[in-house]
Amino acid sequence: MANSASGHGHVHHWETSVAPLLIVGGVLFLVVFGFIGWFSYNSAMLAIVSAGIGTPLLLAGIAKWTGEALTHKPLVEGLSPIALPIFIVSEVFIFLSLFAAYWTMRLSAGPDWPPAGTPTNMNLRLPIIMTVILVASSLTYHVAEVKLEHNDRGGFITWVLISVVLGAVFLACTVYEYSHLMHMKFSPSTNAYSSIFYSITGFHASHVLVGLGAFLTVMLAAVKGLTNQYLAFCVGLYWHFVDIVWFFVASQVYYW
Repeated sequence: MANSASGHGHVHHWETSVAPLLIVGGVLFLVVFGFIGWFSYNSAMLAIVSAGIGTPLLLAGIAKWTGEALTHKPLVEGLSPIALPIFIVSEVFIFLSLFAAYWTMRLSAGPDWPPAGTPTNMNLRLPIIMTVILVASSLTYHVAEVKLEHNDRGGFITWVLISVVLGAVFLACTVYEYSHLMHMKFSPSTNAYSSIFYSITGFHASHVLVGLGAFLTVMLAAVKGLTNQYLAFCVGLYWHFVDIVWFFVASQVYYW
C-alpha cells in the first residue's frame, strides 16, 4: 500500500491488488478463448488448454481477493463510488447486447416463433417462483444492511446467510429447469431460441453465482469484524442490479 499526502495535510491511502488482474485473465482464457476454441474452431485441445490456464488464474484471483477481504480492514469508500457504477454500466451493455440479439431474432421470425424443436409445455410457473425468491433475497439483504447500520453484527451475519440460502435456491431452480429441458431434448444447439435462452439465463445465473460469492466473503469478513457499511452497500447494490435484470430476463425469454 502506498500513501500520498495532500496539501491540506490529509493522507490518501491507495490500495492495490493483483486479484482483479488474475480474475480478468482467468475469465479471458476460460470463457473467451475457451468458447472460441470449442464453438468457432471445434478444437477440443484449444478449449482444454484455455480452461487449463484460465481456471487456475480465476481460482487464484478469487482466493486472493477473498483472503484480502478477510485479513484487511476495508477503507470507508476508496475507489468504489467510481468503480462499481462503471462496472454495472458495462454489465448493462452486455445484457443489452444479448437482449438485442433476442429481439432481432424474435421480431424477424414473425408468426413462426418459437421455432421447431421448442417444447410446447415449458413450465411458466417456475420463473414466477424464481422471481419471488430473488426479490425476497434482496429484501433480506436490505434487512442485513439495516442490522449493520445499528451495529448488530450477529443480525447482519444471520440475514446475509438467509440471502445466501435464497440465492442458492434460485440457482437450484435454474439447474432443475436446465435438467428438465435437457431431458426434453431442448439443448443450446436445438434451435435459435434455445441458443439465446441458455445464453441469457446462463449469463444471469453466472452473476447470481458471483453475488453469492460476494455475500459469503462479506459474511466471513463480518465474522472476523472486518467489514463496514460501505462494503456491504456495494455488495447489495450489485445484488439488486442482478435482481432487476432478472425481471427483464423472465419477461422476455419466457413470456414473449
